[in-house]
Amino acid sequence: MFKKKPNIKPLSPLKSSDRRRTADQIIANFGIEIPINGNVDSEEKSVSTVGLTALRRSLLPENALSARFTTTAGPELKQVSGTVYVGSHEGTNDEQRILWVKVGEKMFPTVYTLWHNPRIVPLLYTPLFVVEKLQGGADLMTPGLQRGPPFPKKARKDAIVAIASLEAPTIPMTVGTCEIDISALDKVQGAKGHAVQTFHWAGDEIWAWSTTGKPGIDPPGFIKGWDDERREVDLSLVTQTAGMNLEDYRDEGGVALNPIERSETEKPQNIEGEVPPANKDFVEEVEDKELTTKEIDEAFRNAFLYGIVYHKEQNKDHPTFGLDFPLSQSNVMSMLVQPFLPTYTPARTASLQIKKSSWKNIKKFIKYLDKQQIIKCKDRDGNEVVILDIDFNDRQVESFVPYRLPKKYAPTGASVNGKPAAPLPAESSVGQKIKLVSLLRPKEKAAPIFNARNADPRGLYTAAELKQILTSYIEAENLISEKNKRLVHINPQLADALLGSSAADNAALAAGTIARNVLGELIVASSSPFHAIIRSSDDISDVKPKAGPPPKIHIVLETRSGNKTVTKVSGLEVYYIAPQPLTDELRKTCAGSTSVDLLKGSSPKNPVMEVMVQGPQKDAVIKALERRGVNKNWIEVVDKTKGKKR
Repeated sequence: MFKKKPNIKPLSPLKSSDRRRTADQIIANFGIEIPINGNVDSEEKSVSTVGLTALRRSLLPENALSARFTTTAGPELKQVSGTVYVGSHEGTNDEQRILWVKVGEKMFPTVYTLWHNPRIVPLLYTPLFVVEKLQGGADLMTPGLQRGPPFPKKARKDAIVAIASLEAPTIPMTVGTCEIDISALDKVQGAKGHAVQTFHWAGDEIWAWSTTGKPGIDPPGFIKGWDDERREVDLSLVTQTAGMNLEDYRDEGGVALNPIERSETEKPQNIEGEVPPANKDFVEEVEDKELTTKEIDEAFRNAFLYGIVYHKEQNKDHPTFGLDFPLSQSNVMSMLVQPFLPTYTPARTASLQIKKSSWKNIKKFIKYLDKQQIIKCKDRDGNEVVILDIDFNDRQVESFVPYRLPKKYAPTGASVNGKPAAPLPAESSVGQKIKLVSLLRPKEKAAPIFNARNADPRGLYTAAELKQILTSYIEAENLISEKNKRLVHINPQLADALLGSSAADNAALAAGTIARNVLGELIVASSSPFHAIIRSSDDISDVKPKAGPPPKIHIVLETRSGNKTVTKVSGLEVYYIAPQPLTDELRKTCAGSTSVDLLKGSSPKNPVMEVMVQGPQKDAVIKALERRGVNKNWIEVVDKTKGKKR
């Protein structure tokens, strides 16, 4: 709900009586247990006044403030208004954060409140890569629920719940409302529909808001109190997620999790040259290398078998397991091959292209499968081959064991700012805020001006800071004209540092004065440009600016195969955008084939990936980039189909 920054009116202190009444209402609505005075007999136990006071302070601290807010929600941008409650918990250095959000009659806790008040709402679980989708604003679908049944008794329809990942089960990361009675579910596999409608998550604008303008606070590593009864993740359930696949956004806007069942004795299949890692990240254990032709062929064959097994498991009641024959070449690639390729790293992603296999194209690959008697195919219209039928009981299909699907490749901070950083989550770019900072380094001949003001002559400054240093120098040297305050007397240092041999400069030297604003423009124009691209969670001090003007994301439209238009996108990595998730989104948005390949001339050691979309899809690409924080001014579009730049 809070992808966009809400309009929050000025904060006002909450009266003590209002704070207590609001806290008591929260305790009643959520059924929070109040500490009992243990000094009386069990039959006469009463609510402890000290315990109630402490609980009130924990839920809504004494320094709490409140304010009205407005925002928009949903595809129709419906206006939503409510109240935010702001405060600081003990141990947070009095840093004010939004603790509660009231919309209508419902009071929603933020993750900051949940991190300090364990078990005040039911906690649900889903794998980490599903949580990353939820943090982009998606809803949780019923098949995504894990560690149950049974599920928490309070997770009924319309109840407010929190969601944590299986990998960090004590850290609530998302808050939402139950769309169904989750507590009554006796199974989730094969179920359909929404389970939880997402309201707020760690990473949205509510999380990022603060009274000081500081970025949001990262979650703790462990919270004692959440999930006391099952603190350690059930390893058998984690194993089940090894064969799961995360579907793209459905029409309903949610995320579904589709497990492939396996027995306890089954293990992830080894693709030649790969060793299944023990840790959850998986990609870190796989060597980032170009694959051989034999390895590429094996990967495509295994991906096709995986696709068949997947459809058998997910569509058991359908006579052809959800596949409508005949299957076109594009459907084979989009439904049975691409989602199951082991694209664990950038170099492997670049390798796993059908044109780099021994078959060179999908037509010959399908005919190979026909010779293997896995399918039956037929030529159609002379240019295409279609699959008429699949032998779902073929021994190769029956004996195939699904492997763990990879997390999509995401860029790292090192690829952007030249410093070590952990890999970003695959979809962390959706909803991100990006700030592009332009900086300037003065030329060496301007050093006397900076030295005179005790400023670093080789430092990096904004244009405003450069002009301020120049103004300070002019005032310290008493160079302002007494007759006209807008004019500055030119001394040898100014002449040598900022004036050249142009006609305007010569005229100024002859007159002995120059306009102050002209000098300001000259010091900016004579400096070398630098830039830094910063995410909302980073600070300018955390990044290393790069020389030159800010780079552009390039969108190129060109014609292929006579009159077919394709749209190519490159330069995504510096804006913290993972190419593969963007490709997956565009494939669904544009209803056409897409691919990711290494940009021509790019080094495999420091890869720059190029996304290709079938058709003239400039507007769809720009819209997808804007969802990832990219300003239109940072995009350059070249239309080669018309032979012009626009």
